[in-house]
Amino acid sequence: MKLKEFAQQIGLSPTTVSRALSGYPEVSEATRKRVMEEATKLGYRPNINAVRLATGRVGAIGVVTSRAGEYQFAEFMGGISERLSAEDIDILITPMAEQDSRDELQLYRRLAESRRVDAVVITAPRPNDPRIALLNELKLPFIVHGRSATDAPYAWLDIDNEGAICRATQHLLDLGHRRIAMINGREGLTFTQHRDKGYREALAERDVTYDAKLVTHGNFTDEIGFRVARAVLEQGQRPTAFVAGSMMSALGVYRAARSMNLVVGQDISVIAHDDVFPYLTADNMVPSLSTTRSSIRAAGSRIADLLLQMLSGRPATDIAELWPVELILRESSRPVHKDAGE
Repeated sequence: MKLKEFAQQIGLSPTTVSRALSGYPEVSEATRKRVMEEATKLGYRPNINAVRLATGRVGAIGVVTSRAGEYQFAEFMGGISERLSAEDIDILITPMAEQDSRDELQLYRRLAESRRVDAVVITAPRPNDPRIALLNELKLPFIVHGRSATDAPYAWLDIDNEGAICRATQHLLDLGHRRIAMINGREGLTFTQHRDKGYREALAERDVTYDAKLVTHGNFTDEIGFRVARAVLEQGQRPTAFVAGSMMSALGVYRAARSMNLVVGQDISVIAHDDVFPYLTADNMVPSLSTTRSSIRAAGSRIADLLLQMLSGRPATDIAELWPVELILRESSRPVHKDAGE
């Protein structure tokens, strides 16, 4: 079915139908929804080449990533791909070594010059991230998953990392814990700084002295969580509670506790941030794990949606979303044990 025939069948002009399917902001959401529903019902699919010729787009979004946090990245990309596949938009994923910042900037230049993508997603932003300034200079549309302290304008979506870790730490303090260890993400990233700030704020509110020996940084893996937790628990005065940066880190903490004949929920308490993995659920851990919760897949889907809006004309400066994080208490966080060595 051609566009003109489809438009005739649903009683709209071809221009309105084309703009609705392309996500132009001047078309109301009600009209866009109606057109999408009718297209599904009648089996109409726009000619991709014609759409790209009319819009000047290539029909692809770029994502540059390192292997750090690969479980989180897989869920994030799942959300992006689900949203973009409905629009017949491809994703160009380029892996990079973690510390290759110069090569990464050069890659963005190549993407802009070759016009292989219509927009890009920046992940794991750093304070004053140079990628933001460069992409503004190159005039390549982009959105940041996270935030940066740069003065350059940019679109972003983030979760309240500071508030999440502050609430988690406050919960443990309410239970009587004073030696609380934190397993944070890699140093130098904005979200790790926000989490560190939330942790320090919670301690300061209760006049608990910050102890740098209780705070560690690294990728969110089971193995790193195990090694870090084991080392901290072997200190002369061990912590009675952990704030783990991810579910994978929490798995490592559980394993370290078992290796030292400690019982989670009795000898030590644990609370972690949950990105909502389908293959690892806090309810099914033994004991069930207290968490701060925010779906990284939902974030990926929303970022894709916001990118589509930007490509249809929405200004990047209008896009700034900070998602609250839910605190869910389960069996792993309990009042401090009287013999825990506080």
